[in-house]
Amino acid sequence: MKIVTVVGARPQFIKAAVVSRAMAARSECEEIIVHTGQHFDENMSDVFFEEMAIPKPHYNLNINGLGHGAMTGQMLEGIEKVLLKEQPDWVLVYGDTNSTLAGALAAKKLHIKLAHVEAGLRSFNMDMPEEINRILTDRISDILFCPTDQAVENLNREGYGNIACKIVKCGDVMQDAALFYAAKSRMPEAVVADHFILCTLHRAENTDDTTRLKNIIEALEVLSQKCQVVFPLHPRTRAKLEKMNYDFEHSAILFINPVGYLEMVALLKKCVLVMTDSGGLQKEAYFFRKYCVTMRDETEWVELVEKGYNSLVGSDQKKIVAEAERLLAKGALQVSEALYGSGDAGTFIVNQLLSFEA
Repeated sequence: MKIVTVVGARPQFIKAAVVSRAMAARSECEEIIVHTGQHFDENMSDVFFEEMAIPKPHYNLNINGLGHGAMTGQMLEGIEKVLLKEQPDWVLVYGDTNSTLAGALAAKKLHIKLAHVEAGLRSFNMDMPEEINRILTDRISDILFCPTDQAVENLNREGYGNIACKIVKCGDVMQDAALFYAAKSRMPEAVVADHFILCTLHRAENTDDTTRLKNIIEALEVLSQKCQVVFPLHPRTRAKLEKMNYDFEHSAILFINPVGYLEMVALLKKCVLVMTDSGGLQKEAYFFRKYCVTMRDETEWVELVEKGYNSLVGSDQKKIVAEAERLLAKGALQVSEALYGSGDAGTFIVNQLLSFEA
């Protein structure tokens, strides 16, 4: 069986590596990896692939720095050429990027079976381009690999039981990745504290809104007086803070350069609390048994909120501080259930692809 995997960003490579390792263990699988180039990342050098034990892409389309329409259109054209050449049995896509949607459209236009990993996730916010991408990709997929019960429920509520597709709960590939990379992780040299809050912030809804960004940063400043806040600073966020004339030199927050996945895992293992607007980091906080304060108005990972492991606080300064202090006082996160599977999602996905009956 030949499978073409379409990825476009560093997090997608990490997810795809989980399934790639499972494929490599099966002699009947041949995988062709296509990197669209959507998120240009200078850190994705040969060292990145070797260090992370990730297969290098067979094709790099190098499409980036464009608007949504132009980017998705060029990706669709490039991926189609690869599919016509490779003639795969399956196309495998991950998540909710423009690369995901382009890969899905290219596959279905050529009548190639399509599998979507991380299917069924919903933020119910149609202003997010990711929401549009994931909904459209789900609708045309032959097999929908859902990470959680909630994702399965979302699809059933939308009527997918009446659509010719297969819905399966597989667990979360990022849990597989967290377990695999935990032993390889390393702390950034800039972080020496033993007791700190880990914070990330990059979403446009926060960085492009001066009031929201100001409220969040002021909340972090307050918290920094009580517990060190370590903040790997996304370039977009840095640019916005510089435009606001933020005083980095006298800030109580420890801003550090962006970190790679191995460093992020080390920070997650050691921190006492996670504060973020990232989707993935909310789950990873849970994987490493840390409470999370999410500075957004909604989340795809509603089960974490329902269980009390994650608090949605938006950009309300007082609420951010109060929730962070409340969760810090609770100490280590104690969980008994496996919300995202048991760390074998990659193997499960490959077995399902091999046994699929159209």
